[in-house]
Amino acid sequence: MISLLPQRFKVADTFRYKRLTFCSRQVRADTVRCDRNSLPHRLMASIRNTAHILLVEDDLRLAGLIREYLEKNGFRISHEIRGDRVGSRLSREQPDLIILDVMLPGLDGFAVCREIRPAYRGGVIMLTARDEDYDELLGLELGADDYIRKPVEPRLLLARIHTVLRRLGGRQDNGARLITVGDLRIDHDTRQASLAGESLDLSTAEFDLLALLASQAGKVLSRDDLLRHVRGLDYDGADRSIDLRVSRLRRKLGDDPRSPQRIKTVRGRGYLMPRVPAGEG
Repeated sequence: MISLLPQRFKVADTFRYKRLTFCSRQVRADTVRCDRNSLPHRLMASIRNTAHILLVEDDLRLAGLIREYLEKNGFRISHEIRGDRVGSRLSREQPDLIILDVMLPGLDGFAVCREIRPAYRGGVIMLTARDEDYDELLGLELGADDYIRKPVEPRLLLARIHTVLRRLGGRQDNGARLITVGDLRIDHDTRQASLAGESLDLSTAEFDLLALLASQAGKVLSRDDLLRHVRGLDYDGADRSIDLRVSRLRRKLGDDPRSPQRIKTVRGRGYLMPRVPAGEG
């Protein structure tokens, strides 16, 4: 199920559009009034790009609606209905981002993510009707960049796509292209990170999280800061995706989870990367 926004029209200093909520059996419509400077207006006006997205969804009606909506917003869309064909599609097409449903014939979305992640460096957004926190944590653990539950508003879908593609483009606000913290080296231009000369295998979101912590070494960053940077969202007190990603980063950095030295937990405040990790000073 997904909400789609047809073409808007202006009314004085605002615009009005119909919001349609589609699912397999019903269509609902209501009228929403938004300021011209609001997020949906700015997103629909600004997100016009030629990024190639592979949509993996076996619900043909839903896939058609998503495809039509994203194509109207400037994206190039390919569609696949079977999970066991995603790998071969990637080798031929190399999309910038995959929207991956969880419940698929042939191979479920989790298995697909596990299969493609070692070689695929693009973005992965998982899309599912399942409402289990464990599923979200598993998807992120397997390397998904984001996880969206259905029904999803188009503004949210566009915002998440925009966030992931922006991260993949390597556009950074801190201006530092090469960051070194002890024996940790992070290169924004190549989007590579290494520890003691050994390359680290990081997902897009893990790289961005590590780069942010390293760029602010010596400073405590709240979960709200980190979540806003990685997913474009405010922390709601329940989202565990940042904690999960920090846990994965610690493992990849060889940090002892019982007494981490490279990424420290500051109780009640957030996370801190020391300027000089213990044992290197």
